[in-house]
Amino acid sequence: MGKSLSDITGRAWVFGNNIDTDQIIQGQYLTILEYPVMAKHTFEIPRPLFASKVKRNDVVVAGRNFGGGSSREEAPRVLLELGVGGVVAESFARIFYRNSFNLGLPLLIIPNVGKLVQDGDSVTVNLLEGTLTVKKNGDVLHGKPLSERMVNLLRAGGAVEWFKQHRA
Repeated sequence: MGKSLSDITGRAWVFGNNIDTDQIIQGQYLTILEYPVMAKHTFEIPRPLFASKVKRNDVVVAGRNFGGGSSREEAPRVLLELGVGGVVAESFARIFYRNSFNLGLPLLIIPNVGKLVQDGDSVTVNLLEGTLTVKKNGDVLHGKPLSERMVNLLRAGGAVEWFKQHRA
C-alpha cells in the first residue's frame, strides 16, 4: 500500500533550479544493482551529506525544472530508497514527473516554493489539498492538488502495484 497523502511531515532539503537526474544520482553509479547501496550516492555532488543525513519523510524542495536530463528511473527510486516523503518544486521535467508517480514517489508543484522555504524548515505536505505548510511561521503555500489518477497511483504504491490491484 502507498503512503499517506495528507500528512507528509519532515525537514526541507532545499535545492535550486535545474537539478537534473545526474545530480540526483550520477551515471557512474547506475551499474550498482542494489538500490540501498546506490542510494548512498544520492545528491553526492550538490549535497554530499544528503544520503547520510536525510530522514524518513524529509521533503526535497526545489525551484524550476527538477529532474531534467536523462530519463532514468533510478533518480526517483533512490529518493524513495532513502525514505524521502516527496518532492515539492516549482516545475518538473515531464519524464521525471511520470517516472516518480509510476514508482510511488509523491511530487507536488507549488509556485515560488524554492524561494519561500528555507533549508532545514519543518514542513508538512498535503498532496490532496496541494499545500505545503512551513511550521515555524504557519505559512501555507498553495499549489494544484493532484489529479485523481495520480492519487490512485500513489495510494497503490506505484503503477505496477496499481495494475496488480486492478487487472481483470
